[in-house]
Amino acid sequence: MNSKRAVGWVAFFGVAAALTWLPEYLMPADDSDVEVVAVAAPAKGKAHGALPAAKASGAPTAIKDLSPAGDLFAARSWKAVPTLASVTEQPVNVAPVVQVPTAPPLPFQFIGRMEDRTDLQVFLQNGEKIYVVRKGDVIDETWKIEGISDMELSLVYLPLHLSQTLSVGSAQ
Repeated sequence: MNSKRAVGWVAFFGVAAALTWLPEYLMPADDSDVEVVAVAAPAKGKAHGALPAAKASGAPTAIKDLSPAGDLFAARSWKAVPTLASVTEQPVNVAPVVQVPTAPPLPFQFIGRMEDRTDLQVFLQNGEKIYVVRKGDVIDETWKIEGISDMELSLVYLPLHLSQTLSVGSAQ
């Protein structure tokens, strides 16, 4: 039984070797004897089973290589590849932005007022300091009292000479 098995394997390998080397000896070395047959789709009006005759140009046509190129297991997707946004540089204006100087907000709160026969006094509070002011007074060399009416107090911010008003009561 072992000899039959060994003979079977030897025969198998012999046939495999012959099929491997035999086409090289039987095929012609030069490709000019090979005929090229082109298959085209049938034209309208012809019978459905008939094939057209091959062109007799004599020039062989190249066969498209259908072997996969690159990685066989590369990730594939049907989604379109997202396009990256292009960035274009815009010239930068180096002109400095000029800010108009403004006076700071009034730091005072109105507390009350007192009318004498001759003048009007107003009580103002800044933090824990309380100021009693009349028309023409200067507070901390920064604020000057321009005028006092029944409804508002006009102050001037001395470093910039800008006027501001503070409500000091109602018309009643």
